[in-house]
Amino acid sequence: MHLPRTLAVIIAWLCLMTALHADTAPLNVLARPGLNLNGKWAMIIDPYENGYYDYRHQPYDATEPATGGYFLDRKPANKSELIEYDFDTAPTLTVPGDWNSQAERLLYYEGSVWYRRKFDYTPSAADHRLFLYFGAVNYRADVYLNGKKLGTHIGGFTPFAFEVTGQVQPAGNSLVVRVDDTRRVEAVPTVNTDWWNYGGLTRDVLLVETPAVFIRDYQVQLKPGSSNTIQAIVRLDRAGPAASAAVAPAAPAPVAVRVSLPDLGLSASGQTDADGVARFELPAPNLALWSPASPRRHTVELSTPGDRISEKIGFRTIAVRGADILLNGESVFLRGICLHEENPLRGGRATTEADARLLLGWARELGCNFVRLAHYPHNEYMARVADELGLMLWEEVPVYWTIQWENPDTLTNAQAQLTELIIRDRNRASVIIWSVANETPVSEPRTRFLKTLVDTARSLDPTRLVSAAMEVHTDPADSNHKIVDDPFGQYTDLLSFNQYIGWYDGLPDKLPKVRWTLAYEKPVVISEFGADALQGLHGDKLTRFSEEYQADLYAQTLAMLQKIPQWRGATPWILCDFRSPRRPLANVQDGWNRKGLIGENGTRKQAFNILREYYESRRFTAVSP
Repeated sequence: MHLPRTLAVIIAWLCLMTALHADTAPLNVLARPGLNLNGKWAMIIDPYENGYYDYRHQPYDATEPATGGYFLDRKPANKSELIEYDFDTAPTLTVPGDWNSQAERLLYYEGSVWYRRKFDYTPSAADHRLFLYFGAVNYRADVYLNGKKLGTHIGGFTPFAFEVTGQVQPAGNSLVVRVDDTRRVEAVPTVNTDWWNYGGLTRDVLLVETPAVFIRDYQVQLKPGSSNTIQAIVRLDRAGPAASAAVAPAAPAPVAVRVSLPDLGLSASGQTDADGVARFELPAPNLALWSPASPRRHTVELSTPGDRISEKIGFRTIAVRGADILLNGESVFLRGICLHEENPLRGGRATTEADARLLLGWARELGCNFVRLAHYPHNEYMARVADELGLMLWEEVPVYWTIQWENPDTLTNAQAQLTELIIRDRNRASVIIWSVANETPVSEPRTRFLKTLVDTARSLDPTRLVSAAMEVHTDPADSNHKIVDDPFGQYTDLLSFNQYIGWYDGLPDKLPKVRWTLAYEKPVVISEFGADALQGLHGDKLTRFSEEYQADLYAQTLAMLQKIPQWRGATPWILCDFRSPRRPLANVQDGWNRKGLIGENGTRKQAFNILREYYESRRFTAVSP
């Protein structure tokens, strides 16, 4: 029996979520009623994990009822009872936010921290449902409500939710989260990265209220292969009693679903099928497409008899043809930059819409039409603001450098993170590329692993390009001969690779001598190049860490790249300086990667103007170099 494609994807997704004990978050939670749980949370640092394990290292939450554990949030019953923690007198941390940048003693801390938030809430209707939503928690989250464990989520950059219908009291609820950001060899990413391991409740925490039957997930985009037909797939979630093991559950009654785009005068009505999914096609002959030059978004309204969702969604096509990238059928050159999810002005995680507008606004000032969100899923505000500003995006999961390619749990983890990212952002016109890896060394197990991720991405969203940042090899007989022949390249839409000629590979005077051999006739996007420069440090063009060195490398790299006939874009490394424990050079790095075009104080370096001028020259020129 062959399952319908949509049903097969949903089943695969549910299997992934079951494996990680949490459910994918409902979409568009910010537009739903409920309670914002951001703000001050009590916190307890727990490096020995006394709040999670007993003295024989058995988890307290493994028994019911639990006999101990900080998640019980207990107070002494009398003056003689011994309880060695107290959230009421503990210090606080701001949520969303990382703990590293909020307390000096936590700057380098990795381990467990307990968060506690008290709240009151009464649903607006007796049959309404409640979900606890987390935008992201780095890295492992164990979540408890009123002393009962809701579940666990693994992965530091994607949203998840737990249903808590019937578990929320009108007053005095205790929400406790154990956050553990310990780096582990089997994790995604693994122990070795070149960015700061910011721990904590790093994104929004919300109590979300929905009707009993609500719109959980939807895809609204152009029908594959069409530029004037809108395809909508709407999936409902309905509450219901557990079926008896002896009695097969009855098929749910169909529910009426309506899709409308009022500014286009389009609407369609239908019913859900046995899987709770309704599908629509709406011809739109006069549809204005989304592009960086005209980031047009249309109001999309989805409704059932008991629920309604309204979104602004842009529509565009993205494809490759030979060596060209086609946006809405026209060749486009990707004038890009890489970006970490970090606000350099305060040296911590970028968490808010204001942070997204700051960082993406700097990218627009640079002349970009494209941004690579490296090396993990960034917060949802980034894609939504990019939709509005007209910036195309490359989104990525943290399969970074070397991970455990033959560990099935590591693969499940990576698939879950990719799935959660795609489901969250596949209605964002700005997202044109899903990236499944960065700088992974070639091996047969690695290629199998990455091919599985490509298949996952294409099954969940066949409308976007799939790529990865690959490595460059040097011809042993000629150091100026660079080769890109990664066998994984046969599975990607783009030939994307990182190269640091002039910084890690010789000096900038090597760049004019370089020649390239590329194994695939695909569009080339240089996913990284660059050099460190301390803002304000000056010298000649050969003085390492000077602004002059970085500016000269940019000028010579751009000239070199123009010799590649397939070159169709670049995302130099990187827009802003960012924190990294791998960078200890005193008085220069001081724990910062200095490859940013903007310093930690927000000041532009010389290379910023070099790249901006180049991008301005490419704005109205032919795509090919």
